[in-house]
Formats: sequence, C-alpha cells, structure tokens
Amino acid sequence: MLCAPLGAQDEIDHKVPPRYEPEQGPDEAGLWMELEEYEKAIQQSALLVSDPELNNYVNAILCRVAGDYCGDFRVYVIRNPGFNASMTASGVMQVWTGLLLRSESSDEVAAVIGHEIAHYTRLHSLERLRSLKKNSAAGSIFDLGVTILTGVSTPVGQLTAMLNVLAFNREQESEADVLGAKLMADAAYDPHATYRVWRNLIAEEEAAAAKRQDPGMFAQTHPEAAERADVLEQWVSARYGPPDVEIVSNREHIEILDRHYLFLMEDQLDTNRFGRTEAMLRRHSAMGVEPSLIRYFYGEMFRQRGAEGDSERAMDAYRHSIEGGSPPPEAYKNLGYLYLKSKDMAEAQESFRKYLELAPEASDRAMIEFYLEEDV
Repeated sequence: MLCAPLGAQDEIDHKVPPRYEPEQGPDEAGLWMELEEYEKAIQQSALLVSDPELNNYVNAILCRVAGDYCGDFRVYVIRNPGFNASMTASGVMQVWTGLLLRSESSDEVAAVIGHEIAHYTRLHSLERLRSLKKNSAAGSIFDLGVTILTGVSTPVGQLTAMLNVLAFNREQESEADVLGAKLMADAAYDPHATYRVWRNLIAEEEAAAAKRQDPGMFAQTHPEAAERADVLEQWVSARYGPPDVEIVSNREHIEILDRHYLFLMEDQLDTNRFGRTEAMLRRHSAMGVEPSLIRYFYGEMFRQRGAEGDSERAMDAYRHSIEGGSPPPEAYKNLGYLYLKSKDMAEAQESFRKYLELAPEASDRAMIEFYLEEDV
C-alpha cells in the first residue's frame, strides 16, 4: 500500500525548483559524464523515432504536465514494443512506442509522463543514481542504459533484471504515483487515468496467462500493480471525486494511432507474443482505431502464428480489411501470397495487381511482377 495515510499524501510536493542543477562533487563527475554519453547514444540510436508528429505529440503532453519544469527535460521516443518510460537525473526521458500503443488516451500517456516527472522533482532519479554509484556490481550507468535502450532483442529475463537494478523503491513509487496524479490534474488531464493505465496492463497480462504465455516485463518489474491501482483509485476519487462520465477514448490519441499503426503494431507482432497482440487488437477495436488496420493485423497475426486453420483465418481477415475501404497495400500482397499458396493463381494475381496499384514504388515490385507474368 501507499507508505502514508491517504490524507498525508496530499502533502507530497516537489523537492526542487525548475532548472535545478545538483551540486556535483568529484565523485559524481564521472556519473554525469556517463549520462551525457548515454544521451548521445540515444541520439545516435537506430531505434530513435524521428517522426515529427509523434515527437510533437509526446513533447506537448510532457510540457503541459511539467509546466514550469518543461525546459528541464529532453524527450526521446524510442521504437520498442514494450511498455516503458524512464527519466534520468539529468532530465533525459525515454518514452517507448509500446506505451503509446497501450494507452487509450492522451490522459493515460500523461499519467505515465507525470509519474516520471515526479521521480525527477522528488530527487528519486538522483538518489538512485548515487546509489548505483556505490554498487560496483551494477556496472556503469552507460552500459546499463544502452543495453536497456537496445533491449528489443534482449531476452525478457535479462532485460527485467537490468530494469530491476534501476528500479525505484516502493516509497518512491508511491510518491511518484501521487505527485504524478496531481501534476496531470493541474494540467487538466483526467487523474483517473492513473489507475486505468495500470488496469489495462494487468488485463493484458491476464490475457497472456490465459494463453499460457510467460509473464512480460511489466508483470515482472511491477508485481504490485493491482494494489497500486486500487490505492490510486481510492486516493484520486477522494481528492478529485469519481469520474463524471463514462470514459471515452479521446480522438487525438486515436488519430495518432491510426496514422502510425503500421509500424507500431509491426513491432508488437515481431515479439511473437500472439496472446498479447490479440488482446491489444481487441482493445483497439473497442477504442475506435481504424477497423481496416485492425483486421489487417489480425490477418498478420494469424499468418505468422501458423496454427491449424490460421491460413483461412488470415485470408478472411485480409478480405475484411479490404472491404473496410482503408486497408494498407500489404493486405492485398499478403492475401495474394495466401492465394498463391492455395494454388489459386487468378485470385493471387488480382491481389498482386491491386497491391502494385497502391504501392507503385514497392521495394518488392520485381518479385510481384514475376508472379504476374506467370500463366494462369
């Protein structure tokens, strides 16, 4: 539970003013140099998302929540399908694309960002940095940070172990939960999103467990998530009142997902965790994400899973995507390959032609044209 009575949580506030610069003694000079090198590694990483719209979206949420602290932070959107955001003592924030994919609204994105800002202004990030300095077994901050940054291909157990090294203690997490909720409420975001985002992640873990999949990084690094969600709901409801109306996913976030859904979901699909992927597709459908995109990724999921009957399921999903009127060109291509596999050359060629019409500069055009030249 929270480490103080609910009423006492109202007193939690920032420990440092905006533009705070901690004193750096000789023993800490090396740590700050490592943080600078870590930021350079992020800036040069192939996983750094350069898309202006996504960066502007995340930065706008950050500055709205941070208020006068906005100028203290540099935000980097990282292409990684996991659910994560982090903040260093020097003000470097990472937001993984998996967080955007799992959020139902900008309020939920703001909830996570507010939590990370609170870690910074409560000096948790600095305290953890100093603690790691004393623990020689932890290795360098630079090495740990870069490994986590590139952890998309790291085994879940290894990545979880590294994140646990960098984890905050329970009191710090509780303080960040409360102060983060205050920050987002002051910025006119819905503070009830603080516990909704936890419950959505718990539901994903339960869906994965039902499919007999191993617990994900979230479950292993946040084993107390259900308890934190319950306490947050109690505190937020006591301070701000219950939600006024039934929550409806806001259109701004849905439009962001619609425009970037292909690369966001491709990364999720590449994890081969089909139970989680299916749970996310169901949630996105309920949220109002473009149906043609959702049906396309159902097709991709079935095609890649390859269980008995999945080829037929994939074909059906691709057809539904096409019937929806806004399919990605790849829906025609992959449907064509499935027709080819079932030896229906006429339907395969029709699908391939449509694919090239929609994607005339496709990198695989030569291969597709080869199939179009085959006798029917």
